[in-house]
Amino acid sequence: MQLGPLVGRLARAAADALQQELRRRGRSAAPAPRASRPGGVDVEYAPSMDGDADPGEVVWTWVPFEDDPSQGKDRPVLVLGYVGGRLAAVPLTSKRHPERRDQLPVGTGGWDPRRRPSYADVGRLLRLERRAVRREGSAIDRAVFDAVVAAARARYPELSAA
Repeated sequence: MQLGPLVGRLARAAADALQQELRRRGRSAAPAPRASRPGGVDVEYAPSMDGDADPGEVVWTWVPFEDDPSQGKDRPVLVLGYVGGRLAAVPLTSKRHPERRDQLPVGTGGWDPRRRPSYADVGRLLRLERRAVRREGSAIDRAVFDAVVAAARARYPELSAA
């Protein structure tokens, strides 16, 4: 007997039970998935520090390494919008690489306890499952969000207008 499928079914059953209990109490565990254009990313600025990942927020999730997607690490990402029921985001880093034109400074924020300057890597557009988000960090300034979206839109035409 393989445990992987059994563990997956048990996790889904537990998530469903939690969702039912929260609905019974008048709350939802996550917003309903949004409809988007086929293959498109619906971009908007809508931070709401409510425990759910929203566009305009920096959240923490596992991000695979570019050179070896089977490995990765937990890191902050900036949520740009939605693609179906998933989140579209770009990773943040505190390591400045002046030779990389796809890094955009976003400043400092509550996502980094050491308050180091961060940079958005607009060269990587991630599609994340909502349940993969570990925690919210903080909301990012609207002007910074718009600059990141503009830089990402130059590389990814599937990003719709805000």
